[in-house]
Amino acid sequence: MVQIKERIGKLIEDIGQLRYQDEFSNIGFKMLKSDEKLEDIKNLNTDSWADFKENQLWGGDLEYFWFETIVTIPEQFDGKCVVFELSTGKEGEWDAINPQFAVYIDGMLRQGFDVNHREIVLSESAKWGENYRIILSAFTGTSNFRLTLNARLRVLDCETEKYYYDLLVPYENMKLLEQDDKNYLVTLKCLNESLNLVDLRCEYSEEYYNSLHRAQNYLMEEFYEKHCGESESTVCCIGHTHIDVAWLWTLEVTKDKVARSFSTVIELMEKYPEYKFMASQPQLLDYVKKNVPELFENIKEKIREGRFEVEGGMWLEADCNLTSGESLVRQFLHGKKFMKDEFDKDNIVLWLPDVFGYSAALPQIMKKSGIKYFVTSKISWSEFNQMPFDTFLWQGIDGSEILSHFITTQDYKVNTDQPINDQQQTTYVGKITPSHVKGCWRRYSQKHMNNEVMLSFGYGDGGGGPTKEMLEYARRMEKGLPGCPKTVNGTLDDFM
Repeated sequence: MVQIKERIGKLIEDIGQLRYQDEFSNIGFKMLKSDEKLEDIKNLNTDSWADFKENQLWGGDLEYFWFETIVTIPEQFDGKCVVFELSTGKEGEWDAINPQFAVYIDGMLRQGFDVNHREIVLSESAKWGENYRIILSAFTGTSNFRLTLNARLRVLDCETEKYYYDLLVPYENMKLLEQDDKNYLVTLKCLNESLNLVDLRCEYSEEYYNSLHRAQNYLMEEFYEKHCGESESTVCCIGHTHIDVAWLWTLEVTKDKVARSFSTVIELMEKYPEYKFMASQPQLLDYVKKNVPELFENIKEKIREGRFEVEGGMWLEADCNLTSGESLVRQFLHGKKFMKDEFDKDNIVLWLPDVFGYSAALPQIMKKSGIKYFVTSKISWSEFNQMPFDTFLWQGIDGSEILSHFITTQDYKVNTDQPINDQQQTTYVGKITPSHVKGCWRRYSQKHMNNEVMLSFGYGDGGGGPTKEMLEYARRMEKGLPGCPKTVNGTLDDFM
């Protein structure tokens, strides 16, 4: 079985490489080093910008650059799905302090680029000779002095990509199961039999695609339809990007991080209609309203559709150890008023995943402010002691009670003998993966009274929130993989 498992893994890797059929990398840029907020991007004159030479480096400490390129669809890309991809050499490193870009295509802000989001679809059916003017507002991040700028056009094979994720997600889940587990054996057999049907001898040929369809149909019928959906536990997955308003950067940088992150959310929503996202902190939404009004209107449209949730209670996720009672009251007063005035939304949840302590007066203040629920995580991070409950009634000084919930997301480890601090640590910047979904459920302490937990997924602090990969995983995991809780795309209000 070990050899079969390794064979499956290698073939999935090979199919992953086939997702991109062709590429064009001869892309030149013009550059301007400037902290100025350039406006009217559509009519921006770049004649005075310097040529950015091949292999030239750029960078700095919390500095801004602007780049422009005009890409033309090559003849061999005609009629195909074409993406623009960018890298800086910092991929795989911490997103919060590494390069981030606002991507304008033909004058319109489309999305953000960062170490987690590196490509954007230019056209799902490109036309030979068509031009795209791409302007990048580039932020260096912290102390990044030797950055590259590598861009290319790539042809995305959507059929191959779909099959790739259909294989990859159950394979990742299978690796977390014991080898004598029935669910392991069923998954192993179905993946192997499906891969046996794929003809990889002539890539992208008619024979290749015919075999791909047979393999995919087999996997759907024999695995997803027959063996998925039996889990009794559910993980409610809520898209989110946690952004520290003031931490390792200035407030001006925060404003840009928000615009980039929320534009990425809207872009992904266009391609994944099932995707739901929750934004907290009215301060961030107010930044968008004042600085990027077009994006703010797009957000309001998604709110009306029920896909972009605005929740959280406070004006921002405030410190609750040193803050006075009056200040906490005003956090709710201004936060709830903004949400009601702008979106006709009455906040009922206090969302504080990243604060380090809480005033005992909070339940009373929440109750009097119309808050019904409380969600947090960091108080459960003790190196030595585990909180006895993850869902409980928090009673304040005056006897007021608020239904409270700890986020329990963590990686699933087959070996449960890890140190106690590894067992405690949870995250509010999770990913929709079998490891985080299974870990979220296993870490939850009250399975006897509740069969649903919540997972907040998406990169924070300028990392752009949820990714395409997470949403592809979600499409498979919502079917209920064998030996794994079923996921649902939900909102915070739905869960609480």
